[in-house]
Amino acid sequence: MQDVKTTVRQYIQDNFLMGDAADYADDASFMDAQLLDSTGFLELVHFLEDTYAIKVEDDEMMPDNLDSLEAIARFVDRKRAA
Repeated sequence: MQDVKTTVRQYIQDNFLMGDAADYADDASFMDAQLLDSTGFLELVHFLEDTYAIKVEDDEMMPDNLDSLEAIARFVDRKRAA
């Protein structure tokens, strides 16, 4: 099974970079790199909920949880452990 960072990286490449294998660090900010806009973040949240059977609450939709591959991996791990 792929780890969270690998799965989310592939999702972003397929859906937002149109398959372009742009190389960005696991801790790179999606907002700073302008990889995702507000609609993109909502699509990402739906992807995470569907893929990992978690519920992302409104108050959890913040950069600390969703603005990099590292942040997403930590967030998903916390949600799955709860």
